[in-house]
This record gives sequence, structure tokens and C-alpha cells, in this order.
Amino acid sequence: MQGRLSVWLVKHGLVHRSLGFDYQGIETLQIKPEDWYSIAVILYVYGYNYLRSQCAYDVAPGGFLASVYHLTRIEYGVDQPEEVCIKVFAPRDNPKIPSVFWVWKSADFQERESYDMLGISYENHPRPKRILMPESWIGWPLRKDYIAPNFYEIQDAH
Repeated sequence: MQGRLSVWLVKHGLVHRSLGFDYQGIETLQIKPEDWYSIAVILYVYGYNYLRSQCAYDVAPGGFLASVYHLTRIEYGVDQPEEVCIKVFAPRDNPKIPSVFWVWKSADFQERESYDMLGISYENHPRPKRILMPESWIGWPLRKDYIAPNFYEIQDAH
């Protein structure tokens, strides 16, 4: 079953895959990494000018990594927002996804956190560095195949 946005994207020849609706009735779409930036710009122009959240997750050990964007469009008033969830999957061995920082500035810290925890590289991000873990940290703590070190260094603990 396709939602309104999916029908609109098909009408305009934009490649995507409908993943149905979540438990709240929000349409979920899958976009290929190579198409994501151009579709993000189109969605912004179409009215999705608010990035409510961005997160990422490890689909399965040894499988794909996913970057998830929750976008909101307020056309008819704040009591009737139109929301969509976009999922962009990247291969684990070289996870690269175009950054949408230049479309939605609120993607800044959120994409950096996804890089820090899962190792997804957001191309053209202005500050592609760790935000939570120390720069010297090895590995990506939220990947399902991550092996936690058997030591922890506590700095400045008093």
C-alpha cells in the first residue's frame, strides 16, 4: 500500500521503495544512498522543512546499517502535520550516506552521533568527527558485532 508521498514521488519519477506505515500511520520510505541528497532537497522544497529527528541502527550482525530521518511538513496548521519516515540503508563494509546538513541544519549533531556510534560516514558533513566518544576510541559501540573492551578508563573521576 502506497501513501500520499509515495504516490507523489512515483508521479515525478523519483526512485524509492514504500515500506508501508508504522504503528502511528506514518508513511515509511526507503531511499538509495546515491539518490538521498537530491530527494532530500526535493522533499524540502515540497514542504518537509522540519527534520524532527535522525537516528541510525544496525539491521543485523554482518548486515546493513540504516540511517533514519523523520520529516515533518506543516501545510494546513500545526494541529495537522504531515510526517514521513525515510530509511537509507548502507553496506556495513563501507557505510557512506550523503549528509543532509546543508538541507536541514538540525542534522548536524544527529549525523555525528550516528557516525560516532555506528561508523556511518556522512559525505559532505562540515564536521565529520566523533561527538560522544573520545577521538582515540576504536570501533563503533552500537554495532551488533562490536566487542566491548575489557577495560574502561575513567578520566577526571573524583
